[in-house]
This record gives sequence, structure tokens and C-alpha cells, in this order.
Amino acid sequence: MPSRKSPRPLVLGIVPGIVAILSGLAIPAAALPPRSAPSTCQGQPVLTPLRPLTVRTARGEFRFQVEVADSEREREFGLMCRTSLAPDRGMLFDFGREQPEAAFWMRNTLIPLDIIYIRKDGVVRSIARNARPLDETPLPAGGATLGVLELAGGRAAEIGLRPGDRVDFPIFRSRP
Repeated sequence: MPSRKSPRPLVLGIVPGIVAILSGLAIPAAALPPRSAPSTCQGQPVLTPLRPLTVRTARGEFRFQVEVADSEREREFGLMCRTSLAPDRGMLFDFGREQPEAAFWMRNTLIPLDIIYIRKDGVVRSIARNARPLDETPLPAGGATLGVLELAGGRAAEIGLRPGDRVDFPIFRSRP
């Protein structure tokens, strides 16, 4: 009897040198941002306007001003080539619809980041803490995700952020 193979997730390039693995979608490798030497890396300008976002943990509420990457191009480049990220800043990746699975990597990302995967109800699914700059190892969400919040590496630990905590932002209130 022939073996039945389960469908393999395909790779969709998004974010700051980051990749999301999404069932049924693919972008050819040639369409991904090319690797760049840190000295010649060019990302995108700050995405304005910055928008307020609140994270609720057992330690309290923490407010951030975030850039919102909600187009394919903005998600492809994300925080790529940035050399710093203030403790009260971040970038929110809005996929527009819930994705069955996502994984980010750190191509052309020069600073460590905490990558926070968020379910459609605003609950933190998982956190990739202190993702290493320039590391192309996929960091999977572990389940369905509507958005991803990137903060400076180590910031999630500083505020006590854990899976099950909440992120308050309009996309998590307005989408079924």
C-alpha cells in the first residue's frame, strides 16, 4: 500500500529577514530579500504612524509604540538592517487573516529580537526569546497565528511576558 504523505508547509518570505511558513502559500526563494553584509544592509524606513499597543502580564500593563507591517513588502523587510530598537518600541506584523502556522528567521536582522506569536484573540501563543541576529534557523509559532510582535531582545523577560498573556491592539478585537 502506498504511503500517504501529509502536505508539507511551504515557505512564504516575510519580515525582517524573516520567513513565515504558511500552509498552501509560497514565494520563490528569488523573491526573498537577499542576504546582505551588515555594513551594506539597507532596510525600510520607520513605518509611520506609530500606534499604541498594550501588553498585559502578571507584572502589569506595558505600553509600546509599534510600527505596523501590514503589507507583503513591509512584512518582508520588517526590522531588517536596523541597528537598535528602543525598549518602548516594536513592530507588529499583521497577517490580515489567521495563519495555520508561522515561523520567523533573522536574515539581515542585526539586533536580537523577542518574537511573540499572537493568536487571533490577542492571547500570546509562544515566544522566541532573544532570536540571534543573522541566524536563519526557523523559529516556529507552534500553532495558528494572526500577528507577531517583535520587541528588543530580552524585553519579554523584563516585563514577565509568557504564553497565555494578552496583547491589546485593534486587530485582535475586530477579527473573527
